[in-house]
Amino acid sequence: MNFDQLLSNHRGKACIISVEYFPDGSYGNIRVVAGNKAHCADIEALTHQPFVPGCPYEACFPKNPNFEDHCYHCAREGKPIHAYVNLYMMNLWLNMFLLPLDSDKENVGYCFYCYDVAPKADSSAMADLSAETAADVLKACIKLRGSDDIRQAFQDVIGDIREICGSDHCCIMLVDNEKKICTNFAESIRPGSSVLPLSNFIDGFYEIVKTWPDTLDGSTCLILKDEHDMEKLREQNPLWAASLEQTNAHSVVLFALRHGKQHLGYMWVLNFNVAEAIKIKETLEVTTFFLASEVASYQLMNKLEIMSTIDSLTNVKNRNEMNNRVDLIVEGSEPVPQAVLFVDLNGLKRVNDEQGHSAGDRMLREAASILQAVFHDGVVYRAGGDEFMILVNEIDEDELQNRVARVHFLSGKTEYVRFSIGICYGKKDIRKAMRLADERMYAFKNAYYEAHPELKYR
Repeated sequence: MNFDQLLSNHRGKACIISVEYFPDGSYGNIRVVAGNKAHCADIEALTHQPFVPGCPYEACFPKNPNFEDHCYHCAREGKPIHAYVNLYMMNLWLNMFLLPLDSDKENVGYCFYCYDVAPKADSSAMADLSAETAADVLKACIKLRGSDDIRQAFQDVIGDIREICGSDHCCIMLVDNEKKICTNFAESIRPGSSVLPLSNFIDGFYEIVKTWPDTLDGSTCLILKDEHDMEKLREQNPLWAASLEQTNAHSVVLFALRHGKQHLGYMWVLNFNVAEAIKIKETLEVTTFFLASEVASYQLMNKLEIMSTIDSLTNVKNRNEMNNRVDLIVEGSEPVPQAVLFVDLNGLKRVNDEQGHSAGDRMLREAASILQAVFHDGVVYRAGGDEFMILVNEIDEDELQNRVARVHFLSGKTEYVRFSIGICYGKKDIRKAMRLADERMYAFKNAYYEAHPELKYR
């Protein structure tokens, strides 16, 4: 076959790839046997070396087991293949087409490979999917966008993906590399499956997860279809392979979840329908793009919610959250707490003036830590400045007095932290309870400075 003549009619980047295959279903050398002008120019610009016909494919393209698998299926089985892949290590998107060609050699197949790369995702390329795949992706997007309960929506989508893949198990796991922890975000297990839930392994699972980037080796996904693939994994990543055996997994699809340059976690499918491996990869390649976007949005909203409710200095609830809680109690949406406490931090202004605001900030953080530790079953709010409010839904009066004594005991062990505390117990009107607690706190403070006039400051 005249490969050069075939390629000369294609204006985009294109080449001919040969795949050596064996009777046992494995493959050997994969080579780029010919390339058109656009391909040759692209390779020379990338490698600063002229393209050499018949070179190993990794002389032209990044070595990638998924690409090898696509070439094998196209050349050996005569399957045309389209894939749209995020080459995140290079900050590029690859749109690739493989078309099978006839071969006059017994153990070598050929395919026509045309491709294009771009720095940003192309929505039209993503939409160029089979009708069935497009419907599956659209269904997932509608569920994620149309739900008020995003966690439940993810749970539903993961269940759908598991069924599409004909698998025993599907899971999204988020990863925090700073804290070195993993979180089970959504999981679906086929009823009656022998695969164990992630909860059996999540403790300490980060030690396995941190090996996955090396196993993926720059790919967006890894597909292990059979015992031959699993044996390769045992050689490359014995720690993960042993974990999979404990989970009763014999086939795996693993996708990294990325949003821009941010690595969020992973999605995997266990014991899937290997006969549909290419279709499954096509579906998940695009679906995980949208899943990662929604996960990133979910995490951003959580951060914004935390920022709007938590005092950034002391890590207790802020005044805005305190006011919202009081409003809910007033309107009857939440019960009136059994105990309301107002707590003022004595001497903060002196520390700020004499030692600087960084020392005052440390004092506030130490005070908040004591209050949270003692009133672990209540909610501590920073009402403003050096003042805190504490609400405890259920506590008896003797225990409340013991807790207050404990606060004074612990603060006495510090160098500067001293509290004035006002209590109101058992009132059914939250606003009256707050007013009484505030008045009693100021009475306590006045008594404190009368007993210690040398500590009164301005």
